Amino acid sequence: MEITDVICHVLLLPDLHAEDTDGSQDDIVVEIHTDEGIIGIGESDTNPWGARAIIESPTIHTMALGLKDMLIGQDPLQVEALWERMYVGSMHYGRRGLGINAIGALDMALWDIKGKALGVPCWQLLGDEQQPFIKPYASLQPRGKDLDSYSKSLAEWAVRAKEYGFPAAKLEVTLSGPYAHHGLDEPAESVPEVVRVCREAVGPDFVLMVDVQYTWSNARDCLRTLKRLEEFDLFFIETPLQMDDIDGIAFLHDNLNIRIAYGEWQTTRFEFIELMDRGKIDVAQPDVGRVGGLTEAKRVCDLAADRDRLIVPHCWKSGIGIAASVHMAITAPNCAYVEYLPAELCHSALRRELVEEDLCMENGVIPLPTKPGLGVELNRDTVERLRSPV
Repeated sequence: MEITDVICHVLLLPDLHAEDTDGSQDDIVVEIHTDEGIIGIGESDTNPWGARAIIESPTIHTMALGLKDMLIGQDPLQVEALWERMYVGSMHYGRRGLGINAIGALDMALWDIKGKALGVPCWQLLGDEQQPFIKPYASLQPRGKDLDSYSKSLAEWAVRAKEYGFPAAKLEVTLSGPYAHHGLDEPAESVPEVVRVCREAVGPDFVLMVDVQYTWSNARDCLRTLKRLEEFDLFFIETPLQMDDIDGIAFLHDNLNIRIAYGEWQTTRFEFIELMDRGKIDVAQPDVGRVGGLTEAKRVCDLAADRDRLIVPHCWKSGIGIAASVHMAITAPNCAYVEYLPAELCHSALRRELVEEDLCMENGVIPLPTKPGLGVELNRDTVERLRSPV
């Protein structure tokens, strides 16, 4: 079998809201075609135009080979070897960041091809250990341009998630900082008050997580607010400090009785090694597309297991990424939950309509997928309707 073509789709919602901190409004979807008619699909949560440019960029020299050029004519079943080929061949311009995000989408599609070619779901190819099912948590981003409406919206969504059958939910409580929602700029003491409203709404037995999206630039200021969240029995607090303050993250770990979770932006296992060893995070959150695909995400899971750290993958895109996260999680015994943007609790047509026969939750869990590959296929009508004109 040989790869014959690589096609990129940049997708965009027509009612884009640039002021929202919402990555479900756009997507880069790749298709890898083979001479046997098998097509693999993948995606990555990154700038879609940038990822497309990197994938389609022609070869310049031996240290700057084009990703598409490196795949054409190759055997798609040699997934790990192709990951190394792309990583080494793009080292001059890639190595981290957007280059790895682009490799991640392609690697995801290669695993999809391999599963389809062998007639088995991807998780059966990723490792010997397996979980009997996967627990999803509902990832909730509220609406509201003032503190009161924001708080009420988040509490209502949390109650809906519980009623829908989710065993857990994550609250986006981003009231200030560089990525504040809807232009909010509330004082730090508002954060525990919003969490209190949500905890009271869902009761003491429902698992809650909180994401504050890099709100603080100073670890000691951050700690003063986070200490007030300890009473709410949170499973973790996600990304409280800006990403490059690794020593500050370690300081929070040493002084807070809540698990610290990071990793949604990390690319390659090498960045996770620093985050776990120096930053002392409790929960690693590889995003399958961003980190470099299923090949690299599984390596991160293994490294986390070696260090007795939990895995809870980040996933804020479509049913393609959710499927990839589930396949990865099945073979990672240290994976406690997967992030799941519920189609029923989401405004994004990309999340609701991009794939046919989405992986769904049943009785609070996601059963093991049985279809070959990732187990999802593109809705071609949605791809055409949401294709970006540029």
